Amino acid sequence: MDTMNWIVAKNIKRLREENKLSMEELSRLSGVSKSMLAQIERGEGNPTLSTLWKLANGMKVPFDALTVRPKTSYEIVKTSEIQPLLEDDGKVKNYSLFPDNENRRFAVYYLELEPGSYWQSEPHLRGTTEFITVFCGTIGINAGEKVFTIAKGESIRFRGDCIHSYRNSGGETAILHMILYNP
Repeated sequence: MDTMNWIVAKNIKRLREENKLSMEELSRLSGVSKSMLAQIERGEGNPTLSTLWKLANGMKVPFDALTVRPKTSYEIVKTSEIQPLLEDDGKVKNYSLFPDNENRRFAVYYLELEPGSYWQSEPHLRGTTEFITVFCGTIGINAGEKVFTIAKGESIRFRGDCIHSYRNSGGETAILHMILYNP
């Protein structure tokens, strides 16, 4: 992942070029020296907040435009680089692969449930649907009044707006993907 200095550097350069501004013009509009601007755009500078505000105001863009992670047509997520959310004393690991932080109305998770693990979830937002596919092992799912056993190669869809739980009573770690759809 890029450091904040690299994110800021890329955003400033992109915004400057989109606005068809030379470094000299942006320097004049912002009051930030051309040499400092060049250093920032190379990711070598450690600009202060006041410097970033000057640049944002000079380009007439919101401050957040300088710090936002740029959207790309792809995103590679490495589970090994994600800090999982833990349940049941760490026996349930929930990795948020694609959180719903852009109002897409869905989120994607990768879960590992060790043998003997159990996790009960509170109801999600009204109308939420869960889609689960098991890739390894077998899990028991209680959803509302129903009890299901889902094995490797099987998938289930159920309403997630009620209390529901997951149990791995098998002898191997269960691996599954979960998609939460929020209408």
